This record gives sequence, structure tokens and C-alpha cells, in this order.
Amino acid sequence: MKRLLLFLILFVLLLKISLAQESVVHQKKLVYKVMAGQELAVDMFYSETSQTSENNPAIAFFHGGGWVFGAPSEFFEACRRYASLGYVTFSFQYRLSRNSDGTYPHPDISPIESVKDARSAIRWLRSQAVTLKIDPDKIVVGGQSAGGQLALATALLDSINEGTDNLEMSPVPNALLLFSSNVNTLEPWIDMLLGDRSNEIWSISPYHNLKSSMPPAIAFHGEEDNQVLPYIVGMFKTRMDELGNYYDLHMYPGRKHYLGEGNEKYARYFDEDILELTDAFLEKFGF
Repeated sequence: MKRLLLFLILFVLLLKISLAQESVVHQKKLVYKVMAGQELAVDMFYSETSQTSENNPAIAFFHGGGWVFGAPSEFFEACRRYASLGYVTFSFQYRLSRNSDGTYPHPDISPIESVKDARSAIRWLRSQAVTLKIDPDKIVVGGQSAGGQLALATALLDSINEGTDNLEMSPVPNALLLFSSNVNTLEPWIDMLLGDRSNEIWSISPYHNLKSSMPPAIAFHGEEDNQVLPYIVGMFKTRMDELGNYYDLHMYPGRKHYLGEGNEKYARYFDEDILELTDAFLEKFGF
């Protein structure tokens, strides 16, 4: 009896240690790309337990901000949440069309450069899969607003690539998480950011580059969103359905562009209920 009791106590202690290791999340910054002397960084989040495995599922996030504003830190809490669940997570920096004095647009940086960086980022993840201890066939890409357009760009915009990228390495993710995602770039704001390259606006528009056999996607939008208009989202869904793509759309009455308005933990991007639906989607597709 004493031996059994001792065994149970030891088992509980080991279980507590294991759970504690899983919940402790580490963060480190890495450089994934250098362009024109500018280092582009990614913040990586992982638990002690995930580092004992070689093939962890990965989630890469791109922040919003209209290709001008925002920062990777806006996804840090979501990264920590998923890292504590066993994922290895990443929040990527990308080039923004903003000058050093805060004015915009930048003469040499537009959403086209942002797209190039997003596609480079996922290629980098796959090329470093062994070092990062992630499964190259279980890479999920998510984004909010402009970051959602960048997530879609990794799956769709085959014609836009950095000249220094290894084009044999695919940037296409295995699933997409879209939060108030821009799905159609034909709008004045983006036309302004493109400047004398405005004729290329079609090339970066998710709607105008849709194709079949896309990765499964879950999307969340507010019915009162005045930045990504609901009827445009509806057109996007219709076309996705016609092409036979899996696109699980959730529309929220009364909510605007920031689906988690008032939720400071997740930078107003979403709330825990939305992330629980995201959890179910990831589980459904084997992540």
C-alpha cells in the first residue's frame, strides 16, 4: 500500500512538472531576411515540451495596419497561447510603406514588398524546419486585416516573389486563419500606396487571383466592418465555394473591423470565443 501511495505521489509530481514545462513559453528573436541592409525579424515562441519533438505544428502570424502601421507584438499573446498548447509560433515583421519620419507612402516600399516578405517568411520556415523543430507539412498562416491579405498571398500570389528567394521552396501554407482579412485590394488606399505601380494592384488582390485546391481556411468578419465590407467578403466566399475550396466563414452581427474590441489581451483582433473556434478548426484538419 505504501509503495502504491508513493508511486501515485511520484506520478502526480511528474505530471505537474510536465504541465509546468508545457505552460512555460519562451520567446526569441531571429532574422529571416535582409533587404537593402534592413534586417527583418521574427519572434518565435515555444514551450520546453515542444522542443523535445522534431515535428511540431507551426503557426505564423502577420499583423494588420494597412501595410503602413502595426507591429508583430500585436500577435504576441496569441503566439503565447498557442505555444502553451504545443505549437511553435511565429510573429513576422515585414516591410511597411512608411518613412522614418512617420509619413507615408514610402517611395520604395508598397504592399507588393510586404507580399514578397510574407512569401519569403514561409519559405524560410520550411527551409529551417529541422532547426526550428517544426513539421514543414503542418504550417498554418494567419493574419488580421492587411496581415490576412498577406496570409492569403502566401497561398495565391505565385507571380510575386523576392529575387533572392529559393523558388523551389513552397510558400504555400497548409491552412489559413483569417481575422477581418482584406480579400480584395482594389481600393483607393492601396492605389495610393502603390504610387506609379498602381497598374499592379490586380496582382496582389486575393479575390482576383483565386484558384482551386487552396489550403483550408477559417475566416472571421464583423457585419458592421467599414474597412472590409461584408458584401465583398460574401463575394469572396461565393467564389471560394465555386472553386471547391474549404472556407469556413463566421460573420458577427454588431461587430466592426476589430472583432475583439475591448479585449486588450489580443490587441482587439479577436476574443477567446473566436480562438476556440479556431482551435476546433485546427483540430479538424489534424494540427
